[in-house]
Amino acid sequence: MFMEIRSAHQSDVPRILPMIAKICALHQAWDSAKYGFLPHPERLYEHWLSELIKNSQDICLVAEVSEPSEASKLVAFLIATVESEIPIYHLQEFGFIHDLWVEEDYRQEGIAHQLVLRAIAHFSHRGVQQIRLDTAIANESARKLFSSCGFRPSTIEMLLKVP
Repeated sequence: MFMEIRSAHQSDVPRILPMIAKICALHQAWDSAKYGFLPHPERLYEHWLSELIKNSQDICLVAEVSEPSEASKLVAFLIATVESEIPIYHLQEFGFIHDLWVEEDYRQEGIAHQLVLRAIAHFSHRGVQQIRLDTAIANESARKLFSSCGFRPSTIEMLLKVP
């Protein structure tokens, strides 16, 4: 098996969308109040992701696996953007990792770690001084991953569903 981590191309978008559907379903199962998606959220990503891929400031990475006698397939992705901070802080912009997914059969092989490190390098190269992300309370494995890449807890978001 040969694996390549690379920037996504427009032709990858249709192959990323099924993984987006999976991550959205998982998040909704964890907390439907926080992640109350419209039907087929992956379809709503399609245009946004296509535009993001064109922007050199933002990044969409994929992990592509090639196996003998099989067509190559995407097994993971990471989506991150540069966001503006509100104008009361010294920091004017920050990188934000929106989504990270590795197909179940390919987990525990270091793919997610490599994707995160590539995103860090991307933002560092562009002079972005801070990267943020959110993780679901239920996602202990993601917190371990991000901690191993140098991230630390910063805030705790709290939610109240008003009757």
